[in-house]
Amino acid sequence: MKPLYIVYQFLIGWPLIIVATLFTAIFTIICFPWKNGKAPRTIQVLWSRSILWFLLVPIKVTGQENVNPNQSYVFVANHQSFLDVFAMYGWLPNNFKWLMKKEIRKVPFVGTACKVAGHIFVDRSNPRAALQSMEYIKKELVDGISTVIFPEGTRTKTGEMGRFKQGAFKIAMDLNLPVVPISLKGFHKAMPSRQLFVNPKSKVALHIGEPIDLSQFADINEAMTYVREKVEEGLKA
Repeated sequence: MKPLYIVYQFLIGWPLIIVATLFTAIFTIICFPWKNGKAPRTIQVLWSRSILWFLLVPIKVTGQENVNPNQSYVFVANHQSFLDVFAMYGWLPNNFKWLMKKEIRKVPFVGTACKVAGHIFVDRSNPRAALQSMEYIKKELVDGISTVIFPEGTRTKTGEMGRFKQGAFKIAMDLNLPVVPISLKGFHKAMPSRQLFVNPKSKVALHIGEPIDLSQFADINEAMTYVREKVEEGLKA
């Protein structure tokens, strides 16, 4: 079964994904004047969902009722796999901007589409540039626009959740925005770091937790610990 599934991915799944990605990127670029509009968002959602559909990966989504699509949030998620991005983009009910590594800017069509869509590139090797990116994203979080951040900073190589960094929590505290914990489950087993193909019979899950008001905590470290615990709870559910 595994060799047949890999052949399917190579001959059908990934070619379909490449075509869908090019179409979505070009459509997003054309729709630049309406980057926060319904049409670009709908196409981007369908594109993200199609990635998992083409790879035959079923996903279980829970907790969508916990968030208001018209409210701005800072979504915080564990980072397990290359597939995480598509699950978040496809099934989070809110319009949001990514904080993404600067290397994506160089990907043909995709980098340009991400730029015109208003996503923020972060130079993780330059603390000053990274800080400027954080300040820029704060200006975008208005009128129901949210952001999604992986506080670990990179994908796990072992399946275990790494140490959280403070950036997402500083943004939430500075803007007095709720933090929503996101638990991504099964994605590491489906497609571990540096693996090109999805493992057969993979099943993944995305759980959206309840918004958390960080003003109740004494300091940022206490807030980070609590949010991390909520992400872990979602992984065990």
